[in-house]
Amino acid sequence: MKKTKILFICHGNICRSPMAACVLKDMADKAGRGAEVEISSAATSREEIGNPIYPPARRKLQEEGIPIISHRAVQMTRADYDKYDLLLGADSANLRNMRAIAGGDPAGKIHRLLDFSSRPRDIADPWYTGNFDVTFDDIVEGCRALLACLDKKK
Repeated sequence: MKKTKILFICHGNICRSPMAACVLKDMADKAGRGAEVEISSAATSREEIGNPIYPPARRKLQEEGIPIISHRAVQMTRADYDKYDLLLGADSANLRNMRAIAGGDPAGKIHRLLDFSSRPRDIADPWYTGNFDVTFDDIVEGCRALLACLDKKK
């Protein structure tokens, strides 16, 4: 079975993208589909390289009972475009930066996570909003929709 390789991306790789990686891994594991996906996360910027998940993001995951994956912020590279099947940004600014890093998107792999949902939109950056509840709910919505989309491709 070929795994679907998914890279979640946000600005700093300390809030939204590692939260999405943890949420999707938990959902896939609980659905007995953990072996079908390979999940990682990265940043478009270099500001937080090497840093762990931001403490309020970590607390929100713990509150929700989501296991936290080992994490240190890394920056997306051009090579990631070839390595992953899907590169999922949290917002439109991330997508612009992702395309710049990748040198375009000829294979159509770059999307916002919530593009898979019935309400495509950006996921607000909780670093600025301080609202980790809304960010978490949006991530859950996007991950559920993504798993449903992957089901259809089977």
